[in-house]
Amino acid sequence: MHHFIRIAAWMTICLLFVQCRSAHNEPQYPVDVLPQAPQYSDPSQWYITSRNAVADVFYITSTETGDYTLAGGTVCHYADTRNDSTRGPILGEMQGVDALIGGSLNFYSPYYRQCSLQTFASDSLVQARLPIATDDVRRSFKYYLDQLNDGRPFVLAGFSQGAMIMLQLMKEMDNATYSRMIAAYAIGVTISQETLDACPSIVPARGADDTGVTVCYNSVRDPSCAMPGWTRSAVAINPVNWRTDATPATLITEPSPLIPLSQQHRDTLTVTLDPASGLLLVDGYTGTDYIQPLIGKEGNYHSREIWLYRDCLRDNIALRTAHYLSH
Repeated sequence: MHHFIRIAAWMTICLLFVQCRSAHNEPQYPVDVLPQAPQYSDPSQWYITSRNAVADVFYITSTETGDYTLAGGTVCHYADTRNDSTRGPILGEMQGVDALIGGSLNFYSPYYRQCSLQTFASDSLVQARLPIATDDVRRSFKYYLDQLNDGRPFVLAGFSQGAMIMLQLMKEMDNATYSRMIAAYAIGVTISQETLDACPSIVPARGADDTGVTVCYNSVRDPSCAMPGWTRSAVAINPVNWRTDATPATLITEPSPLIPLSQQHRDTLTVTLDPASGLLLVDGYTGTDYIQPLIGKEGNYHSREIWLYRDCLRDNIALRTAHYLSH
């Protein structure tokens, strides 16, 4: 039950924070108004759970920040990793995801100057702002490898904006680092054929226990519900039956992290991968509180990508880790 409380708090804070910030129109002020860069030798710039495990999860958070106004009226489009008002929702996600999928592994997650949700209304804004967030995570990952990892194998995981950044890290990954990567979970993004062809470290997962591979999926009611630009992925797998064909799987789970489990009826979902689009088609979902502010649409289950499959992901991370360690 403790994991439900954490994930519910994360989602509630995220929605309230973004909704109260969403009144600002893009763009009002220069995009180069930046909070102070995080320094990863500072423990306050990390969320870490040490379980004395032989392997780690390195997790990159999704978008928990909306545009906000600084003293003097300037609008900032990036999280301030030293300010409680922007740290709070990010910490909620870190704690929630750790509780849901961390299992018995050590869990490392850096604070970074993530882009605001409003950024993702425009491709040009993403191109202008995402490099700031990416560079922070790049520096954090290097610090993790040099100072915190101690040579252990690791799982990479990122959700939404975090998954976009994770893919860039994989493009830059050297062979020695890749050899210690158990698997990468790129949740809530698409991976183009161009990216796949250009990045040897991105190897599509083909089953439940292969290692050195990338897991990717996006959940929708039907293909018309995909968000613009997220309609085709060259890497996709069903996280329920771990197949890459159209074999359907049954998943029985609560639809919402925002409602006490005792007050919910479980949904019986049929989850089917559409190999043509790389989208995960979900039938039988009854939730009504899932639509992302600003960028979401009805029938797109982006905000539920970890919650719905939490048990599948946690068990699969443990399975791939055991398989990696056995070789």
